[in-house]
Formats: sequence, structure tokens, C-alpha cells
Amino acid sequence: MSRWLTLLCSLLLVSGCAAYATHQFDNVFGSADPANRIADVSKEDSAFYNEQVKPILDSRCVSCHACYDAPCQLKFTAAGGIERGGSKELVYDGTRLLASSPTRLFIDAKTTDEWRAKGFHPVLNEREQSPSANLQGSLLYRAIALRKKQGDFTQPVLSDDYDFSLARDQQCVSIENYDQFEKDYPKWGMPYGLPELNDDEYDVLTRWLAKGGKMPKPEPLSADMQKQVALWESRLNGDDLKSQLISRYIYEHLYLYSLYLDDGEKYRFQLVRSKTPPGEPIDRIATRRPYDPPGVDRVYYRLWTDPEVKVQKNHIPMQLSEERYKRWQSYLYDDSYQVTKDPGYDPEVATNPFKTFREIPAYARYRFLLDHSQKTIMSFIKGPVCRGQVAVNVINEQFWVFFIDPEVVYNKGSADYLEDKVQNLDLPAIGSSNTLALSSWITFSDQQKSYLSAKAKLVENELGSKIPLDLSLIWDGEGYNQNAALTVFRHFDNASVVKGMVGQQPKTAWVIDYPLLERIHYLLVAGFDVYGNVGHQLETRLYMDFLRMEGEMNFLLLLPKEDRESIRQYWYREANQTIKDYIFSDYIKVDRQTQIDFETDDHQSELYEMLRDKLSTVLDHGYDLEQSKLNANQLKALYKLQSVRGGGLVHLPNVATILVTKQGEPMEVLSLIHNKAHANISSLLDEEAARLPDEDGVTLAKGVLGDYPNVLMQVEESELIDWAEQVGSLKTEEDYAELVDSFGIRRTHPNFWFVSDAIGNLNKIDRPRESGILDYNRLENR
Repeated sequence: MSRWLTLLCSLLLVSGCAAYATHQFDNVFGSADPANRIADVSKEDSAFYNEQVKPILDSRCVSCHACYDAPCQLKFTAAGGIERGGSKELVYDGTRLLASSPTRLFIDAKTTDEWRAKGFHPVLNEREQSPSANLQGSLLYRAIALRKKQGDFTQPVLSDDYDFSLARDQQCVSIENYDQFEKDYPKWGMPYGLPELNDDEYDVLTRWLAKGGKMPKPEPLSADMQKQVALWESRLNGDDLKSQLISRYIYEHLYLYSLYLDDGEKYRFQLVRSKTPPGEPIDRIATRRPYDPPGVDRVYYRLWTDPEVKVQKNHIPMQLSEERYKRWQSYLYDDSYQVTKDPGYDPEVATNPFKTFREIPAYARYRFLLDHSQKTIMSFIKGPVCRGQVAVNVINEQFWVFFIDPEVVYNKGSADYLEDKVQNLDLPAIGSSNTLALSSWITFSDQQKSYLSAKAKLVENELGSKIPLDLSLIWDGEGYNQNAALTVFRHFDNASVVKGMVGQQPKTAWVIDYPLLERIHYLLVAGFDVYGNVGHQLETRLYMDFLRMEGEMNFLLLLPKEDRESIRQYWYREANQTIKDYIFSDYIKVDRQTQIDFETDDHQSELYEMLRDKLSTVLDHGYDLEQSKLNANQLKALYKLQSVRGGGLVHLPNVATILVTKQGEPMEVLSLIHNKAHANISSLLDEEAARLPDEDGVTLAKGVLGDYPNVLMQVEESELIDWAEQVGSLKTEEDYAELVDSFGIRRTHPNFWFVSDAIGNLNKIDRPRESGILDYNRLENR
């Protein structure tokens, strides 16, 4: 009883102190009200913000304050995020028992008052508008002033009172309590744990904030762009059932994408559901998932202008070109089928795309997804599911992905067979965002076994025997589409997917068919609720185990049948095989021999090279070291480093981003990816027990590969060979510390922002459409 009384008294004391602080602030500067900030923004104000202020916010603030994982949900990616302010509520909370209310910027509230009602506090002054009040009443100013007061760092590795862990306790204080925060955390100014703003940057932000932190509204679209928007909105809002179902299918797959209507970078759009038709202001329909009931009789699909700056970790670019629309017309809008009914939004149907879109031929759906398959996979990696180790420890560190050719499979009668079977596959989203995992997981596992057993029978029976088990089964991108081969890298608690067969031959590979590709999207993208409870998130992770193994099994079918079980056992060394044997027992025993003729004893390696040869005309080589400006001796040293296994590689971070300079001038960016080996990846929580550090390796790539660097480095071109030798010779943690002493750009390094800016500029030049601001929340402190 006394413990609860003590807790109650503590809560009353805290709330009383907060109320007193607010009262004191109100006495000095007046009551807080967002209406106090409403003022005209002059042309001079707009130019000052766009030309001087915004570049500083983009380059110094957005790297930590973007997307769902922005500390305190404070997003600097757009004026709307700054006006919204911060919140004490966590988006990523793997322990909550009940789903929380969504707080998505531009979706779940439309005005600053609405955000205040949801518990967000301002970071700009919302009281009396005077230069003094605008500075003292601004969290943003107080935070950069606190960091300025601290000055330069005096040690290369910061002390333990800095906490850079993703799960750290966040101190999301409001302006009324900032005096106490400054006393309690005198080192926690902004940028947090990074070099202070230089005098010019500090002066620009101070002058801007003193004048009230005025931010202009986005410029209206040009006349030409308005015509493009009108054209695409007319295409996506036909009145007949067929057009409406196709548009719904397109929306449910592209709603996370950044859509471009021309070759420029000025305008980006998102496809949204609206209550209003084209020609009227968009009235966005806010639901947890893209297939939740819209609450209106007619949904309109609209192109909403995205005001946020590009952030690479959630940027999925796609151009809506005339060429793409012609391809869509050739299979989605084909005259060979009709749509007879609206499937509605009942959860039993809406959560299962095979039921919702059954009247659109499987061949058409698959062709649509294949056309941009990298982005289909990228949606899972760059969507909200990607955050955290448990979310991505379902995949290997590096693996290649190939796809079944739709012309071989989906035009030969098997499509209808698989469609009938896949109808019965429920996905975790059917249980809403509040689920208890174990009982549901047993149901899902039984359904998965039934489906894979049916798939095994298909491969073996007369119908399936017409499907060849040889290289003709693999999609070649029609000779032009680089989405035919992908490489996925896992970086512990995040991941990357790129085109091409990047790096050395991986331990595993996936071959994906339509039902698998569709389920990946509806499990990890459309059906995943980042605000869901721990049961929903756990269930999603467990189900993805099935999908990974199914992709691996598809690949194994191309190998001699006598190899399949032994290779699978090698991939899952030390794993509990009970569940996997149960689910995959029929599929692994498919009694059909591969029709590929092998000439060596290493069948898997030989198959990889056959695939490389088959896909040679469409392989993307953009990350190949040969595409860099390095000379032959430097390339030789880097390839030698790629051949190193085990030893001191275990001490490397997941992703190192290296700026190569020539006499101090930026020349090239390289990425060093640490591929951590595992006996298996079937453990949900005890991943470390499956680690095999003696089998670790690295991949070196040209350009930026990985959206969350763990360390930045600067290497003079003349020292690159020495750097490669030093990395390859690592043995101890002390050796790694010496490497960083010589080449590292730690958080504390005075050259940090120079190197950061140079990497960002070269990344933009290298990949202007795909690049964006990198995330620094995972930068190490060692």
C-alpha cells in the first residue's frame, strides 16, 4: 500500500511541478495558442526560409528527425512537422499490449490545434510574438543554444551519459520544463551527440526563430504539372467496376511510393484515398491500413503533393510515365476479362488479396508487381515494418532474389490451381492490430502446410509436369527490366535491397512466384500496423518465417533433388527442425529431378553462375567497384578484402560509409557491408546464439549502400590500399579502434559535417532519383 501511495505522491508532485512551470511561463509570455503564430509570410520571409534556413534544417536536423522513428516524433522533414512539434508517445513500442492511436503526419490530424489535442507540444513559440519571447519560448532555439554553450567536444569517444541506443528513454520535454532539462542534461543540446552548428548556421536559425520561425506554404503546381495530375487522376477514377477494382489494386500496392510525373525532382506525389473527386480539394481518408473500410460510398484515388524532403530510408521512387501506363494497359486493362462485383471491405476479404482481386487475372497482377519488383520488396524494407532487429532477423545477411517467369507458369493452367489453394491462406492482419500470437500462429502454420503440400502435388502431377524445372522457369526481365535480379542485405536492425547480383555468392537465394510476392506485400506492408500491439508484430515476424523458407525451397527445386535436403540442413544448422519439417515435409520431398545439366560438383555455385549468364543483359552493375574511379591496384586490394573470412571482421559495424578524397577533395563514396554469418536464422530472440563469426565476410560497393551508416570514414585515395589491408588484418576491438583513429569520422570529429555533406552530394550525383538524406540515429560511439 505504501509503495502505491509513494508512486501516487510522485505523480502528483510531477504534475504539480509541470502545472507550476506552465503557470510561470504564462505569466511572462502569455498563454500558449497556435493562433498566435498565424501571420503573413512575406516574400522576403519565404526567400530567407527556402534559401538559408531550410538547407540547414535538411542537412543538420533531418538525419535524426524523420519518419516514424524521429525522437519524440519531431519531424523536420516539412514545415507541417515543425508546426506539429513533439510527443512523449512512442511509435515503435514492442511491448504494448493494446494498439495505439496513429499519429501520422498529414494524415491523422489536419491542424495544429488537432495535434495539440493529441498531446503534441510546440517547438516554436506559440505565446506572445516578440524577438525575446520567440527565442525563449522556442524549444528549437533553446536546444541549439544549449549545444552551442557546450562547445567543441574534448574527447573522441563520448562519455556514458550519452545514450545512443534506439530503445533509450527519450526526454520529450515541453518548453515550460526546459529550464530543468538544461540543468539535468547539460550535454543534450541539438544536434545531439554531434558537432555544434557553426557560427553562420547558428546565426541564421537564431534570426529566423527571433522573427517567429515563419515558414511559407508550398508553391502551387505549375500549369503543366496540374495537367499531368489531372490526366493521371482521370485514369485512376473510372466509373466502371473494372476500373475501380484496378485502381484499388494499384493504390494498395503504391500508397507508400514517391511518385514522379516528369524527369525533374521538384514535385513528388503520393497516391491517396479521398472522399472528394478530381478537381476538388483532397479530403484524405485516414485509416490504419490501405484496405480498411473507407467510410464512404465512393473512393477517389488522388495525387497528393508531398511537401517532405527526401529521406533515403523511406524513399521509394517511381515515375508514372506513358511507357509504364502502356504496360499497365497491356495486362491490367486487358479486354479479356470482366469484373462483375465490388468485393467490398469486409476484413475476411480485404485482408486477403487473392479474394479481393480474384477477378483480375493472376497473370496481370503478377506482371504488375514484377514490373517494379525491387520496389515491391523495398516497401517491406523501407516501410514501417523495417524498424528493429526482430523485424528483419527473419532474413539472411545477404541473399539474391530471382522470379518465376509469368509466361512459363501463369499461361499454362497452373494459375487457377494455385489461386484456388491460396484463397485459404489467411494473413495476420485478419486478426486486427490487437492479437495474441500463439493460437493464430498455429492456424497459419496449418494453412501454410496445406498450401505447400498442394503446391508440391502441382509440381509432380501431369499439369505441373508441363512446367520445366530448368532456367526457363526464371524471368529474364524481357531483356530490358533490371528488376529480374535483386540483392538484399540485412544490417542487423534494418536492410537494403538493390538491383543486380551484388557481392560474392551468398549462402541462400530465393525464387519468388506470384503468390509469394503478393503475400510478402500484404504481410509486411499493407497489412502491417506499426501502431499495433506486440501480438500483431510478433505474429507478422513468425509468418515471415514461412515466406522466407518458401522462397528458399523454390530455389532448391532447381538443384538436383538429392542435394536439396542436405543444402537445406546446412542453411538451418543447429535449428529446431520440428516445425519446419512439419510445414515443408511434402515440398522438400518433391519427386521431380531438375532438368538443368550440371558439369561441376558444386551445383549451387554453378547454378548461380548460370543465372548470372542468363540475366547478363539486365543485371544492374551500378554498385560494382569497377564503376568507380579507383585504379587497378586499389581494386585488387578491395577484392582481396572481400575474400577475407572471420577473424577480426566481427568487430566491424554493420555499415561503414567511406568518403574517398584526393588531396582533401571529395572523389568517391564506397560502402563496406558487414555480412554476419549465422548457423540459422530461425531464432526469434536469441540471435547471438546462432552467430558464426568465423564465417563473417564483407561486401564492398561503389556509392551509398545502406540508409543508416554506423560509421563514416574519410580515406585519402593514396591510402586506400593501406586502409583495405588494415581492415583485413583486424584481430581485436583495439585494432578496430586504431582503424577509426586513423580513418574514422566519429560523432565528435571536427570534420564530421564536411564529410557528411560530401557524402550526401556525391550520393545525389550518383543516384539523383533514388538518393535522399541518410539517417544518423545508428551512428556508433566507439
